[in-house]
Amino acid sequence: MSNSVVKIGLSADLFNSHGDAVFGETPLAMLADAGLAWTKVPTQQGRLPSSAFTDYDALMIGGSRVAGQELADESGRLRIIARNGVGYDAVDTQELSRRGILLTNTPVAVRNSVATIALGFILALSLKLPLKTRMARENRWRERADHPGVGLPGRTLGIVGLGGIGKELVRLMQPFGMTILAADPHVSEESAAQAGARLMPLDDLLKLSDFVVVACLLNESTRRLLNAERLRLMKPSAYLVNVARGPIIDEPALIECLAQGRIAGAGLDVFEQEPPDPSNPLLTMDNVIPTPHCLCWTDSFSASVGRDAISGIIDVLNGRLPPFVVNAEAKAHARVQGWLGATPA
Repeated sequence: MSNSVVKIGLSADLFNSHGDAVFGETPLAMLADAGLAWTKVPTQQGRLPSSAFTDYDALMIGGSRVAGQELADESGRLRIIARNGVGYDAVDTQELSRRGILLTNTPVAVRNSVATIALGFILALSLKLPLKTRMARENRWRERADHPGVGLPGRTLGIVGLGGIGKELVRLMQPFGMTILAADPHVSEESAAQAGARLMPLDDLLKLSDFVVVACLLNESTRRLLNAERLRLMKPSAYLVNVARGPIIDEPALIECLAQGRIAGAGLDVFEQEPPDPSNPLLTMDNVIPTPHCLCWTDSFSASVGRDAISGIIDVLNGRLPPFVVNAEAKAHARVQGWLGATPA
């Protein structure tokens, strides 16, 4: 494939309000060094235009939706969609596989940063940091002894989803002296034990944990996994942290639990609807720390994710299979086999 005719599209949601790439200039320089040019592809309400699927050889996307409707006029040119991140719940992987289009993500680059924000929520909630910040600003020093925090040593942390992020969180939590439990149907007891966690059924984990962190992928089996019935299993003194995807938790049920004091509080970087409705009670509750699905976006995180995503694009355009292919079955598609091994002209 001649680099002079290759077209790479980067979705507009990969750029900040100033027009700069969220992952910095270094990953973009990788494309220039490879002799590849790129253009920005506009998005509207989380969707790419139909031309994105007819005119490009490779796409790099943020949270854009890619499903049958978007792919209806796909021309057969597109080789790869590189997800700048790890979650791909907005992408129809089966339809991409049917068409012979690879989907990649960046699971390694996100692990430490997302696990770190889970740790950050745990610390902020245990120390009652938002409340005590307000107390200082409002000159409420006389109340200092009224709101003790929750010491972590001897407490129990439950992690829902013991993948790369969950295992990294186990590692980060080791110095805090907590008992660590995990629920994950895809992980063996031996693997969990090696990571430093005790595997158990989800319902038991919810009953026993003082802090629950959601770190699993969103799919049909995990959508509203933490429903009203399961949320009621949690201790009234327990805290819930979600660094995965909003729809994994039944949000109206969570709001009810928080409002009625059935759980102590929550740290939420994700919501069922994003951006959430400004009237969403989760945004104003005193026992909730809400952030706009960007808490892990540090300079090092963004650069690492961008490098991994762009490396995959370069591999594909040079006739190589990239790492981190989500829809592995697509590798055997005739369309993939047609370009695999081809060298640039």
